[in-house]
Amino acid sequence: MYQRPAIQFCSLCGHATRHAIPDDGDTRVRAICTGCGTVHYQNPLNVVGAIPVADDGRILLCKRNIEPRWGKWTLPAGFMELGETASQGAARETDEEAGADIEMGRLFSVISVPRVGQVHLFYCARLRSDILDPGHETIEARLFHADDIPWDELAFRTVSVTLQRYLEDRQAGLTQVHSIDLD
Repeated sequence: MYQRPAIQFCSLCGHATRHAIPDDGDTRVRAICTGCGTVHYQNPLNVVGAIPVADDGRILLCKRNIEPRWGKWTLPAGFMELGETASQGAARETDEEAGADIEMGRLFSVISVPRVGQVHLFYCARLRSDILDPGHETIEARLFHADDIPWDELAFRTVSVTLQRYLEDRQAGLTQVHSIDLD
């Protein structure tokens, strides 16, 4: 199981923390400020992304210009920001990484990845245009027919699983949401 480094100092007052089970009914060890008593929680990070598809069925992938996995292909995705919904975050990431104009669709997959402390949410999206303007995090944005997807060059397992399920569902005419737990 993934564990982030322990919180050593309070983000509110700067005092050192102690690690104990809070006396508020919680059952997990938390970082508790020795100065102001604030309990600090560490929760999974949400990664939000899209499966942008052109009207002819081609799927948008982005070649990463950042680590991890520099030079590998991925669906446009990134960390959700405070103040946005998951679908808004997926649309923002698609714009930032690919410069793509999309119409956001339904939630497609929710993938729990406890090994890295993340939950990935991917949405279906329709490309309104095939004009792409990749941002600085992307070397290249390109549309792929299903048979041309560079499976061996995909950056993340969550992207591979999402694309596989998406293509299977598309062929079978299904519109289900997938909840997937990866180890």
